[in-house]
Amino acid sequence: MDKTTIELFAGVGGFRVGLNDVEIKDGKTVEKNNFKFVWANQWEPATTTQDAFDCYVSHFGKDGASNEDIGKIDKKDIPNHTLLVGGFPCQDYSVARSLSKEKGIEGKKGVLWWQINDILKAKKPKFMLLENVDRLLKSPSKQRGRDFGIMLRCMTDAGYGVQWRVINAGDYGHPQRRRRTFIFAFHKTTKYYKDFAKKAKQDSIAEILTKDTMFAESFKCHLLEDAHEGTVIGDDYPSLVEVSDNFAFAFEGAGYCLNGVFGTAKVEAIYHGKKRTLGDVLQQIDVPDFCYHVNVDKFRYLKGAKHIQRTAKNGHEYFYSEGPIPFPDRLDWPSRTMLTSEGSTNRSTHFILDPLTDKYRILTPIECERLDEFPDDWTNTGMTNNRRYFIAGNALVCGLIKTMGKSISKIIDKED
Repeated sequence: MDKTTIELFAGVGGFRVGLNDVEIKDGKTVEKNNFKFVWANQWEPATTTQDAFDCYVSHFGKDGASNEDIGKIDKKDIPNHTLLVGGFPCQDYSVARSLSKEKGIEGKKGVLWWQINDILKAKKPKFMLLENVDRLLKSPSKQRGRDFGIMLRCMTDAGYGVQWRVINAGDYGHPQRRRRTFIFAFHKTTKYYKDFAKKAKQDSIAEILTKDTMFAESFKCHLLEDAHEGTVIGDDYPSLVEVSDNFAFAFEGAGYCLNGVFGTAKVEAIYHGKKRTLGDVLQQIDVPDFCYHVNVDKFRYLKGAKHIQRTAKNGHEYFYSEGPIPFPDRLDWPSRTMLTSEGSTNRSTHFILDPLTDKYRILTPIECERLDEFPDDWTNTGMTNNRRYFIAGNALVCGLIKTMGKSISKIIDKED
């Protein structure tokens, strides 16, 4: 089976960088692995400039690169592919009802999960790897687990088995503490599905989650609590509408789903390898001057503990409190999670005491790229520094995808 791949919501190509272990050599982008990207879609509706798409094209070329609203693309026109990858927003996935309230309208306009679902039904890729925030498993707050339950039902209806893991990159030796939900889906026609289903009948949920899933070999873990079972099908959920209206479940950070029946458990990472830290990614030379032009007192205040009396609009007085965070950031730990506000003067921005100059500063754009494990200057393609920081805070840790790619490559190699 070939390794043709499409990348949705591609950003600056984090999945492609990871899967193909991309590097910059003599000024050229080199893809070292054999995942063949036949199509990629990146469109930013909130801005006129398309910095992320331009960055993607500057490295990988225009062939097969789409800068259109995915909702306006006929899914049948997307090239056939073996693997679908993408990082998509955590949104409200609830199923809307028709005005007559007789049946569900599958998906609300603008919710990107439904675009993925449409592609699954139109193209039936054999495998899929998705990334989302860790709170996906718990959303929404008023009906915990509903959104992920909807996704599981959609994938079940489309003929897929599913595995998921919440992985903190910092727990497995990467230089950034970044927790994300990863979802691996595999079509029932694959050899992998049949082999996994056979194991699932023989092994306990604990054994399945710690040794049988795609994630288990590379991201070793052990169970912290007893496993739980549930379903998104059956008499209680005859259709997707009933899942949307009534389903709730306390999904944990590891799990699998076959034929609509799932097992899930809380797990803890096992890792004894090399651990990279924030200090390991710092530039030794060519730190831009603007990184030192910072208000040290302002950062010290923002990162300090607070207990401030405030008055609400209705006149009610209350105290706003928050605890301290390290000032400056520790260099002997993996970094905190980067946010899209990185580089600005706010509480979440990383702020260090440079060991070479003994001066306070923010991180450089290159250092932020290194925390995401992109090649240096990956986003130095004509966009502003503010956009480079924003993109770094919005990206994934490419090293995690590189590791998953090795496992997925072996899986595909065993297919007919």
